[in-house]
Amino acid sequence: MKRISQKLWGLLAAILLLGVPLPAGAFSDVKPGDWYENAVTEMTAQGYLLGYPDGRFRPENTVSAGEFLAIVGRCAGAQEGDGQTGHWAAGWVQAALDRSWIDWDECPPTGALFDKPISRQLAVKALMRALLPDARGDYNTESQKIADFSELNGRYYETTLGAYAAGVIIGDPSGTFRPLGSLTRAEACIIIQRALKKAGGVLPPAPDIPSGPVETIQGGASENGWLQVKGTQLCNEQGKPVALHGMSTHGLQWYGQFAGKQAVKNTAAFGANLFRVAMYTGENGYLSQPEAMKKKAIEAIDAAIAQDMYVIIDWHILSDGNPLSHVKEAEAFFSEMARRYQDRPEVIYEICNEPNGGAAWGKDIKPYAQRVVKAIRQHSKGIILIGSSTWSQDIHLAAQDPLEGENLMYTLHFYAGTHGKELRDRIDQVLAKGLPVFISEWGVSRADGSGGVFLKEAGEWLDFLQKRGISWANWSLCDKDETSAALKPGTPATRAWTTADLSESGKFVFGRF
Repeated sequence: MKRISQKLWGLLAAILLLGVPLPAGAFSDVKPGDWYENAVTEMTAQGYLLGYPDGRFRPENTVSAGEFLAIVGRCAGAQEGDGQTGHWAAGWVQAALDRSWIDWDECPPTGALFDKPISRQLAVKALMRALLPDARGDYNTESQKIADFSELNGRYYETTLGAYAAGVIIGDPSGTFRPLGSLTRAEACIIIQRALKKAGGVLPPAPDIPSGPVETIQGGASENGWLQVKGTQLCNEQGKPVALHGMSTHGLQWYGQFAGKQAVKNTAAFGANLFRVAMYTGENGYLSQPEAMKKKAIEAIDAAIAQDMYVIIDWHILSDGNPLSHVKEAEAFFSEMARRYQDRPEVIYEICNEPNGGAAWGKDIKPYAQRVVKAIRQHSKGIILIGSSTWSQDIHLAAQDPLEGENLMYTLHFYAGTHGKELRDRIDQVLAKGLPVFISEWGVSRADGSGGVFLKEAGEWLDFLQKRGISWANWSLCDKDETSAALKPGTPATRAWTTADLSESGKFVFGRF
């Protein structure tokens, strides 16, 4: 009986969306004065809504993922994609996937979720990306309108806040959004109608998906093997573009517990395939206690490898400014690490976090890098990340005089509340010159770790990086009482985490893995 009812529901849904239109106002269960009458009437007249065979609209029925994406696709002027199943909605779901309105894990093209209710947070994401892709909302302003904002998954912050700011979503009388709840067909009509009006009415046919954005593979080391640099792109062992997304620890001397086995496992469980081990050189770090810091770093590296993650060994220059000041120590350390992990494809070597305080590319950083790269290459062919002056922002200077060698990439660090278009333009400039870029540190806060969270600006940054296939690690995996920390203060490092343990920054970042 269950299989028969599912087939019948699919047939009815197909009739609803693909059958012969009824005249506006012809639904027997849509009465004058109903709160949804206007939306249903308008969308029926435009050909977006069709009736059931019995002449009813059934406004209180739950809308499925397939139904909602089909209506949104028609409103956006899209064409059906090449569906992978015989399900009536397969082409519309594929169109939504092709245009990045939704992600594969949210509604796979295999059809398993086509007839399931679509969550409110996913429906709003698809709608906003399709009809109002540039809509943004101020975090501090719009989040206050949502009584149950803490229940919203971080990956839906941007589109939900944009929907509230645009007036597409108002919330129920109690001020709740109910992000995991379902939508009725009447509710779906209302929000789609609002978005259409905000977008200026019926949209023209959507253009074909451009070939420009880099299509990258994610996954771990068991899938991708040894990494290599081809042109400006990080690629896997087969030469296919790969993207690494993950977290950086804070200083091991302060928050080493969040570099332990359970913390690394938790990060991987949320979907990260990259873990950065920030081993400070100064500030009571490696230069003060080399054996203790090296031991903590090795434990973190081994924990990441055990989780099939790629792992960055970060020589975290900061207070010491000029990397040449301790080049001999760096040579010895990286020689030992490269020898220890010479057969491990997971390991990436970041040789100078943020040179600053007058350290110049030509006279300080490049000579340092040449020496340390040579030490690593005696044992390992792994990826090496090289910083630049002004806290690893001057990649344009490195592009004018790069090192010779293979599998070298250049890091850029940004904080969404401080850095914007100027640095993004700089990335495009150096990519055009052939310089490979890796974002080994970025934050949702200002550069000092405070302020924000700057979700609009962070979203612009991550969309920019995704289009170019650039990998990143977010700062930082700890419970420090600052905006950039991914965990709420007091979160234990020794048990599994849920989204309730994540800070606002953490929810956003973990949602983008």
